[in-house]
Amino acid sequence: MPPSAPDSALPDPRLADSALADDPIFLLARASALAIAAGNASLAEHGLKARSYAVLALAASDARPTQRELAEFLRLDPSQVVALVDGLQARGLVRREPDPSDRRANVVVITDDGRDMFARARISAHAVEQQLHSALGDESRERVMELLRALAFPE
Repeated sequence: MPPSAPDSALPDPRLADSALADDPIFLLARASALAIAAGNASLAEHGLKARSYAVLALAASDARPTQRELAEFLRLDPSQVVALVDGLQARGLVRREPDPSDRRANVVVITDDGRDMFARARISAHAVEQQLHSALGDESRERVMELLRALAFPE
């Protein structure tokens, strides 16, 4: 069962009624911070955090991302991606292979152990996502996801 939201998720009503309650940048940042904290708590049983889970998920795709592509897509400094991949590789969850189209670059490829880990971690991530969005009905949740995709991937 996923961990409950921390008590700190419930802000002091005096602060929640401030002008920030109408500031979309603050609301997105707060929602993100709460989601990352809950996600990290849920993924801890797998020895993962949100960022390492994201790298594992992208390695599990058929995209065969390079480390540079991971950095750009996840909006991380390339040195952070190197550290994340190093950690996953040390655990035998991913490996680096030369990019066939550019031998100077490495693609990150999931291993069989990594695929098993990703499957288990994905269940935990999905459970915490369900908990976080339990106040929303299915229709509202789908609308939020649609809006987040539009913000995250502008055309």
